[in-house]
Amino acid sequence: MPQEVSVSYLAIKCKVYRLIDALVDGDKTEADVQESIRRWWDLLHPADRPIAQKYLLTVLERSVSALDAIGDGLPASHRCAATYGSLASGRMKAMERIAKQSRVGSMA
Repeated sequence: MPQEVSVSYLAIKCKVYRLIDALVDGDKTEADVQESIRRWWDLLHPADRPIAQKYLLTVLERSVSALDAIGDGLPASHRCAATYGSLASGRMKAMERIAKQSRVGSMA
């Protein structure tokens, strides 16, 4: 019997935050997180994927905004600003890659 996977906004947000926590805590590597998302995506019914994609991108977008707000709240020191600047660039590249892959995946 196939496993039923919830595609509610809350379920997807929890999935993303659990993966972020595991990465931050060192329990998972970036490759582990990517594999986990691939497995989760494969479990989704094809008819549920458009809404799951919408919610996933919304959660990721809001997470980036939260990280930006945290970074903007850091004390204005050269060391913090330089470190955060490179992180913001990396996050933006990741978001662009996710958006590009989601467009390609939705065409397949």
